[in-house]
Amino acid sequence: MSAAAPLLEVDGLSTVLGSTGARILDRISFSLRRGEVLGVVGESGSGKSMLGLTIMGLLPPVIRRCEGRIVLDGEDLAGLSPKAWRAKRGRDLAMIFQEPMTALNPVMKVGAQVEEVLVRRRSMSRAAAREEVVRLFRRVEIPSPERRVAAYPHEMSGGMRQRVVIAMALAAQPKLLVADEPTTALDVTIQAQILDLLRDLQRDQGLSMLLITHDLGVIAETADRVIVLYAGRVAEIAPVRTLFDAPAHPYTRALLSSIPKTTGPRHRLVSIEGAVPGVGALPKGCRFAPRCPFHQPACDAAAPPLRVVGEGHVVSCILPCSTDRPVGALA
Repeated sequence: MSAAAPLLEVDGLSTVLGSTGARILDRISFSLRRGEVLGVVGESGSGKSMLGLTIMGLLPPVIRRCEGRIVLDGEDLAGLSPKAWRAKRGRDLAMIFQEPMTALNPVMKVGAQVEEVLVRRRSMSRAAAREEVVRLFRRVEIPSPERRVAAYPHEMSGGMRQRVVIAMALAAQPKLLVADEPTTALDVTIQAQILDLLRDLQRDQGLSMLLITHDLGVIAETADRVIVLYAGRVAEIAPVRTLFDAPAHPYTRALLSSIPKTTGPRHRLVSIEGAVPGVGALPKGCRFAPRCPFHQPACDAAAPPLRVVGEGHVVSCILPCSTDRPVGALA
């Protein structure tokens, strides 16, 4: 495998709701470079968490992958059996879930839960695993780690539980870390601490990270590149600076316009008209068309393909926004 080859390649990935056959994710394609943080952003219902669960092989029974490839370090995971998937999870790819209280077993001590990963995935002895758990807890900045390993999840704060989940995800030294809204349930101060921790860990260990969030501020501070999802389709992929300086998709511009301004004159808060369509009510053409202020009749005919509009910058729109069109035009 070439050192320049992407660590993760997702090609034409689609998932369907088993009862209806409706597509939840529709032909998603992207790559994730080694050591890169790739952000995934969009409103609730855009398919962000579904993408993470599909890559991890954790789809609920009612949803199935219908097509596409998930290539991790040269190996196509999409064709693996459930047993082979379980062997990969934790060792080659790991996930930080949104809510740490539901990600941890409430009747097991947190140290024992991380220890189990080390014994199963790194074949450590129990004694060596216990020592490694303390080291991991110290690395994720859990105070008094020797004492905290004996705590139950309910005896820890939300921020401490999330640190335990991060330690568990990193325990087997995975190649890919999927972080699904890792700060959603935390207050602002703790959110900043967790993001700083993830950035430090990513840099120190050279991790490749897929960071799923609805918060564009998190994307701006953390990601190298960004995927904008809308209703299960890719709207735009761009380097993070390009996305904020010259967004090309009307949906991306609408998201940026809706961020409250803390400086300058006071204006009415901008919102995006309408809502993300449900799985059973997806438009035939561009899925953002019913909410788009630049809607054209051709938008209703078929889903626009991704087109290149700049270096590393692709957009799914028949009439991408030009760089001279002000973001405020969406207001």
